[in-house]
Amino acid sequence: MRFIFITILLFYTATVFSQIATIQVLDETKQAIPSVHILIKETQKLIVSDANGIATIPFENQTQLTLEISFLGFIKKTQPIKPNDNLKIELQEDIVTLNSFVVTGQYAENSPEKAVQKITIIDHKKIEKMAAVNLKDVLTNEMNVRLTQDNILGSGMSLQGMSGENVKILIDGVPVVGRLNGNVDLSQINLNDIEHIEVIEGPMSVNYGTNALAGVINLITKTNKSKKLNVIANSYNENIGQYNLDGSVSISNRNHMLSFSGGRNYFDGWKDGDAVFGEKQRIADSTRYKSWKPKEQFFGKASYNYQLIGGNIKYTLGYFDEKISNRGLPRNPYGETAFDDYYYTTRLDNSLIINKKFKNDKNIKATIAYNDYQRIKNTFFKDLTTLEETQTENAGDQDTTKFNQWVIRSSFSTSKDSVKVNYEVGTDINIEEAFGVRIENKTQQMGDYAAYASIEYRPFNNTIIRPGVRYAYNTNYQAPVTPSINLKQTLGKFNIRASYARGFRAPSLKELYFDFVDINHNIVGNTDLKAEQSNNFNLSINYTKVIKNYVLKVELSSFYNQIENLITLAQNNGTLYSYVNIGDYQTHGVQLNNNISFNHLKFGIGGSYIGRYNHLSETKSIEKFSYTPELKSSINYEFPKPQLFVAFFYKFTGKLPGFGLAANDEIIQTSIDAYHTADLSIGKQFWKKRIQVTLGSKNLFDVKAVNSVVQGSAHSGSSGSSPVAMGRTYFLKMTFNLSYDKNN
Repeated sequence: MRFIFITILLFYTATVFSQIATIQVLDETKQAIPSVHILIKETQKLIVSDANGIATIPFENQTQLTLEISFLGFIKKTQPIKPNDNLKIELQEDIVTLNSFVVTGQYAENSPEKAVQKITIIDHKKIEKMAAVNLKDVLTNEMNVRLTQDNILGSGMSLQGMSGENVKILIDGVPVVGRLNGNVDLSQINLNDIEHIEVIEGPMSVNYGTNALAGVINLITKTNKSKKLNVIANSYNENIGQYNLDGSVSISNRNHMLSFSGGRNYFDGWKDGDAVFGEKQRIADSTRYKSWKPKEQFFGKASYNYQLIGGNIKYTLGYFDEKISNRGLPRNPYGETAFDDYYYTTRLDNSLIINKKFKNDKNIKATIAYNDYQRIKNTFFKDLTTLEETQTENAGDQDTTKFNQWVIRSSFSTSKDSVKVNYEVGTDINIEEAFGVRIENKTQQMGDYAAYASIEYRPFNNTIIRPGVRYAYNTNYQAPVTPSINLKQTLGKFNIRASYARGFRAPSLKELYFDFVDINHNIVGNTDLKAEQSNNFNLSINYTKVIKNYVLKVELSSFYNQIENLITLAQNNGTLYSYVNIGDYQTHGVQLNNNISFNHLKFGIGGSYIGRYNHLSETKSIEKFSYTPELKSSINYEFPKPQLFVAFFYKFTGKLPGFGLAANDEIIQTSIDAYHTADLSIGKQFWKKRIQVTLGSKNLFDVKAVNSVVQGSAHSGSSGSSPVAMGRTYFLKMTFNLSYDKNN
């Protein structure tokens, strides 16, 4: 009897332990989804469905399990299941981008699809495939961005038809200081430690204050959270004389992470006619003058990150040093002497950033940053026979300009999805100082003390309304009140975003206090300047469709900008020039972007059409707007088994027309010709992805400069050229990535 009881008990136990259940995962069209991830929450066991979307769920002594079912492009679903169940689970399509999040202007980390603003992400994969060294390189393929090049002042940009002085450039939310003629030199912002870049078009003045009329570009740095030790080395060589070397080391131990990075970028200069590979034997000093100036950069960064529960504390110290050498042509009659200019730029950046998210979805963000910028220009008279240099005595030949800036930001916000109202309140303090012999009294200071607030109201599940406002007190001018309102509506697979924002650009310390008077110059600032103000309207419609392994995204958007009190350098009296608020400026445009992904293939194509206001149309019989087309395309394909990729990027930048007024009050028509750019790169990974080699060609159409035409009457006119690039170039990049994982 006892034997029979034990036998029955063993049989019952084996039966219970061997129980199973099956599920089949389908999409909304009842089609099976293969390779779905199914996590058993009680045991943390991961199961992957087969080609028919079917998975077997094993039970031990449990009477019920909880499954977490997820697949790219679909909303994650939680499903209880019991032994012997045979379920069919249907997943709904979602449009969340894999492993992407945005922080710019958000209450908390958010997916770009859920953000109330239209945000473009340039991820680290695109940066790597473009072999981009600096911010200028990566923006060459972006829509509505037009790049300009000054071979002394560096690379500038315009966004939505507005100049770079209206674009706020941030690194981890901290403004980049040191604008020359209103622009930040994009070639000084290296990408060696950048994880991704967030671009928001349209005013963000409520959150970030001045210089954000056209938009914000925020560069997010890398943070190693999973590797105990990570060592990276990069080598980049381009046949035009570009030799770069950089590296980084990061150490992570529990909640602590320490990282160091640094490098050197060297460019030996270029002019049209230089050899494609190597340098031909030349007569001494015949090639000392370069249209693209020799440049050397040194940069380094150290950061410490302490990981909190639901947040982190990060301190960063960065240093940048650049030297540009403008070697002059040998002087007549014997070519024994020349004038050489040297431009030295140094940046010192400190930032302490605190982020903390509490259990009830309340967030605190705080930033304290100090940035120091210095630019020195020296001119020397050089004896080319002895190589001796003597600093010239002309006051206009020597100049030192210094800027420093304190930024203190803090905000408190809520980000709970289940409530109808979330909000953010914050303070933003910016204190800027300028030093230089061309600044009135040689030193000036400006303080901006602001408070801002916004509310996200969800009257319905798929509707978000976010009004916001910023109020500031400025020590040097009357700052305007800045309101905004954003609307996001989701209708099935469509996301509709509309916004109105009031933006502003504060007059800079240079525009207020510039004082440069000598035999050749008579330029003074104007302390009565008002802030430029803008009205901006944006509308965009996004459509996303996921069909098995296909992801299709279509975006149609438009914008309108109207700027008041435009600050312009104008002639006041005789030879006296000063900055004044004069006239209005407008831009508007429309763009269409299409992207499709299929397995390892990504293809994108888009176009835009931007109109820029002609101020002279108010008094002269000319067109009110001049229009410029743009077109871009990219193709990327990854071969998984050989660990190889091929990437192609193309952009057409259309003709830029405009109108001006000659000295005799004659209307002159100006234009900068259209041009095409294209880059091709091929990359291969070796040794378990520890080594990556990328080679390719930039500027395949061999563009160097484009015609810049000034056309007057039928019998007069002039032409010049605007530099674009250094012709077709070839590059080789090697990356070594050695790491020790905590889980190994």
